[in-house]
Amino acid sequence: MKTAILSVGTEILFGQIVNTNATYLSKELQLLGYDVMYHYTVGDNPERLKEIIHHIFVDCDMILTTGGLGPTQDDLTKEMVCEAMNDVLVENEEEMQKLKSYFKDPSRPMTPNNLKQAYLPSRAIVLGNDAGTAPGFALQDSGKIIICMPGPPSEMERMFIKKVKPWLEEKADSALYYRIIRTIGIGESQLETELLDLIDSQTDPTLATYAKEGESMIRIASKRKTKEEAIDAVNKMIEQVKERVGQYIYNFDDTDLSEVVAQKLIKNNISISAAESCTAGMFASTITCYPGISAIFDRSFVTYSNNAKVEELGVSEETLKIFGAVSEETATEMAEGVMKKTGSDICVSVTGIAGPDGGTDKKPVGLIYIGICYKSKTGNKTQVKELLTRRPDRNKNRKISVSVMLDCVNKAIDEIVG
Repeated sequence: MKTAILSVGTEILFGQIVNTNATYLSKELQLLGYDVMYHYTVGDNPERLKEIIHHIFVDCDMILTTGGLGPTQDDLTKEMVCEAMNDVLVENEEEMQKLKSYFKDPSRPMTPNNLKQAYLPSRAIVLGNDAGTAPGFALQDSGKIIICMPGPPSEMERMFIKKVKPWLEEKADSALYYRIIRTIGIGESQLETELLDLIDSQTDPTLATYAKEGESMIRIASKRKTKEEAIDAVNKMIEQVKERVGQYIYNFDDTDLSEVVAQKLIKNNISISAAESCTAGMFASTITCYPGISAIFDRSFVTYSNNAKVEELGVSEETLKIFGAVSEETATEMAEGVMKKTGSDICVSVTGIAGPDGGTDKKPVGLIYIGICYKSKTGNKTQVKELLTRRPDRNKNRKISVSVMLDCVNKAIDEIVG
């Protein structure tokens, strides 16, 4: 069923709030097997709202609206939907009683305009709102369906899960299943090249690549008569993808690398410490977001200056003089210095030129070295990875550095665990 999401509210057009409702509904509807074709946003203007409803129904069979169901004069979604769907508003006795009961509390005096929330289309399937005062509804006319829900995300999501989703599940004639595969160490263009034969010949499942800062992702989706059939089709395609780019995959369930690494460290009781120069604590901040990490995360040294590298980590002044702070040699001594100080199982370091200034012809902005020293089964190992982002953006360079640090730690964990 071709579906559109219509968000109502001038505050969205003005950029005063972020439209999270559309994102939420798109994900949920796709999983139910509904094809979301369009996202629309319209302000609190009755004529434009009615006009856009007619426009959407030229190509779509169903519209889900959010917003415009409240008590104020600019809340006109119900009125315009009624006109577009050849219906009229009538008082709903059950909703009126709920409304009056809600406002019995002296701390919540009811103004007269609240009463309009109990007026609903005469043919509506009422969708009760147990998180607010504005009920939603579903309305059908001439083979078209419109479902109206309140704008506040907490109210909309609760109504969707409890009332709308079960109703839509009964009407769905197919099921969609998808997996998001996360990769690092390969760019989106190269990833697509490696999978091009699968992409060119795809029908169902479908396969698409897209990029995120420091990594690339693959979405594999299947739409079949049953969810079981869709799951089977996706899993078979995953096996083909693994054959081509398995060495770059770190997760099959759309989980951030930081969470993957944190959970593996905790599960295997592997301790970790870090030394950060250009990232200035960003690695530590990222990995310590997860509960339980205190059991294995020891410390992170922010050694921004050369003096700090020498005093805190024991980096040789001669190394800094000959090779410079941004070098393979310095990254090595930083990681090994953390190991000597902490004795952690994995010690990771980073030093680089984040930008936008400070680069030279020999050492351009975006040149970063990541060192890692870890206790393998055959003794301590130290490795260094050189990274050249070719980007002038300081913050992006720092974020990419953290991603690569996490990737190095992830690979070290795998070797330690065996």
